[in-house]
Amino acid sequence: MQARFQLIRHFTVTSLMAFACAASAMVYFQMRESARSESTRLEAFGSFERLQADLVSHAATALQRDALTTRQDSHVELAQVLAVGLWDEALSPFLAAAKKIDFSACRGQRQPSGAPDNTPMTSPTCLGQPMALVQALPAHATLDARLQHALRGNLITRVRIHDLQGNTLYSSDRRHVGDNITGVAGWAQAARGLPSSALLPPAAPGGVQGADARNLMTSHVPVSDPVTHQTAAVLELQSDVTAQLHRVQQTSADIRNTAAIHLARLEQQSLAHRRHAQRAESVQLMTLAGLLALLFAVLHAIVRRAQGVIEKQARESDANKQRLAQSEKMTSLGNMVASVAHQLNTPLAFSKSNVSMAMEALKDMAPGIRSAAQVLDRMAGSADATASHRPLDLDTDTVRSQLTRCPDELGMTQDMLRDVLTGLNQMNEMVDNLRSFTRLDRSRTAEVDLNTTLSSVIYLARAVISTRVQVVQKFSALPRLECQVSQLNQVFLNLIMNAAQAIDGAGVVTVSTTVHGACVRITVEDNGSGIPDDVLPRIFEPYFTTKPMGSGTGLGLAIARDIVAEHGGTLTVTSQVGVGTTFQIELPMPTGAYT
Repeated sequence: MQARFQLIRHFTVTSLMAFACAASAMVYFQMRESARSESTRLEAFGSFERLQADLVSHAATALQRDALTTRQDSHVELAQVLAVGLWDEALSPFLAAAKKIDFSACRGQRQPSGAPDNTPMTSPTCLGQPMALVQALPAHATLDARLQHALRGNLITRVRIHDLQGNTLYSSDRRHVGDNITGVAGWAQAARGLPSSALLPPAAPGGVQGADARNLMTSHVPVSDPVTHQTAAVLELQSDVTAQLHRVQQTSADIRNTAAIHLARLEQQSLAHRRHAQRAESVQLMTLAGLLALLFAVLHAIVRRAQGVIEKQARESDANKQRLAQSEKMTSLGNMVASVAHQLNTPLAFSKSNVSMAMEALKDMAPGIRSAAQVLDRMAGSADATASHRPLDLDTDTVRSQLTRCPDELGMTQDMLRDVLTGLNQMNEMVDNLRSFTRLDRSRTAEVDLNTTLSSVIYLARAVISTRVQVVQKFSALPRLECQVSQLNQVFLNLIMNAAQAIDGAGVVTVSTTVHGACVRITVEDNGSGIPDDVLPRIFEPYFTTKPMGSGTGLGLAIARDIVAEHGGTLTVTSQVGVGTTFQIELPMPTGAYT
């Protein structure tokens, strides 16, 4: 019997595998989503950090720019105030007098390439005489006094006045009087009427960079003639912006610290939100796992119930199959009973006739034998001559005739009894084959020779099928197989009967056996009409039959296939319309049973 389908086991295994795959997929996607969220969070945090750093940097730059712009504006306003206030009394006379001094001898010397705007071109040899002439001007002293007074208490650290040729006409640091700054961009722009400012590199008061270096801002402001409104000179103002820039830097540092504090708080909040999200995700996973476990438990209960129903149906199906097989077998036996009865009736009839004729022959011989016995008795019992010469009351001709027929009667009787014995032997052979077919006197499973079994089935089949159909045996030596003989006999008989019924008129059914690999192969082949291609796939379906109504149940081949399958074998069929059909059974042999 084939093993039943273990629904609970397969459901448990497949469900656990499916749940494991689903759980792995969920964990994988959860980890992937978590990693993506963390990456997004870090990227957003990095972007925010960079944005905040940019904002702080822009704010610091803006503060510095505003501070410098404010100082530049104050320089421009101061320069304008000085120009207006000193023009008539000091500035205009000084410029007019300075124009008369010749600086042409030093015009060939220019500012060194790459030098900062505040780096003068000093040549004592060249500028000695012009410097002395400028400083000797009366207007110079007046201008210097007025400027010193006006700038007293101011943040201006240096004042210089340049003409439109770049010559330094006045400087609060008198060492630079006479310098030519035509290479300074700020002077060039102011000479065109546009004020210009520049923040000089930090330097110590002596011009050496160090810890006490100051930040200086230099502005070049055009000085216009109030009458002609033309640029008459360039006023250079230089002031110390170190304290102001220090305040800007301190403010920038405070902004950076505040931004860092807010960024740290934001990071803590982000981490807290992340931990909260992870806890929520864990709770969701645990909830989903619980729901899956509950679903598994419910489905397992349903499957257990279904398994019980399936097993009950399987038991009922087995019982139905057994009943159907028994019914099919009884149908086959019923068909055989009529044929066997006919086969037994013939030897019984002539045996009965021969026995009656033998009895009549023996009855006819009885009078002659009795008369002969009387003669013999008298002849043996005569004691004297008188008695021996006494005449016998017998018809000697009749007795002689009866005794003469006795040998013929006895010979005929022997022949008739011999015929009776032959008939009895035929009936005994039929009974033996019938008993071998049914196997009623053997256990359910037995080790048999399939050739002997097939011979019995073919003997009985000949009694049922048409005499025009010839059954040919082609047997090869086979190992003994352990099987349920009565069931296999039913399969063999069904296939032989179907093959004979497929032949319309005279034909041949060939039953052959052989060893094929590790299997015993039994082939039933006929040269009948064949099975159409549209019918062939359905011949093993229960209750499917092409026979007329009442001629078949449609269960024979279905039961035959189940019986062969229960023995671990296969039942296959090939057919060609107009040529014939071949059924082939392959049954596995025990290991080492045949070599």
